[in-house]
Amino acid sequence: MSFLDNVSSFLLSLLRIMTGLILLQHGTSKILGIPQSQMTGVDLTSMFGIAGIFELVGGALLVFGLFTRPVAFILSGMTAVAYFMVHAPQGFYPLLNGGELAALFSFVLLYLAAVGGGPLSLDRAFRG
Repeated sequence: MSFLDNVSSFLLSLLRIMTGLILLQHGTSKILGIPQSQMTGVDLTSMFGIAGIFELVGGALLVFGLFTRPVAFILSGMTAVAYFMVHAPQGFYPLLNGGELAALFSFVLLYLAAVGGGPLSLDRAFRG
C-alpha cells in the first residue's frame, strides 16, 4: 500500500495516542471511577490498583509522547504480567481466556518501545 507511505510516521503517532488513551481509560476507571466499571474502586495497594496507577500515569505520558520508549517498555511488561497472571491460567487461547487485549497491548507497547512515539510527540519536540 504505497499510498500510505507518506503518512506512515503520522500513523505511528496515532497508534501511540490511541494506545495511550485506551490505557488512560483503564487507569481512570480503576483509580478515579470514571467511567464506572467492575474495576472501579480497587485497593491502590493491590496488583489491580498498582496497574491502575501505571495505566493512569503511563497512558497520559503516551498520549503526549513524553518518555515514550521507557514508558512503553514498562507498560509492555506490565500487560505481559497481566496476561500471564490473570488470563493464561484460565486456558491456552487468548480468545477463550479473555486475554486478547492484554496480549495485544503487550506487543503494541513493545513495538512503541522499539520505534518511539513518531513525529507528533513531545519527545520529538524536545529532541529537535
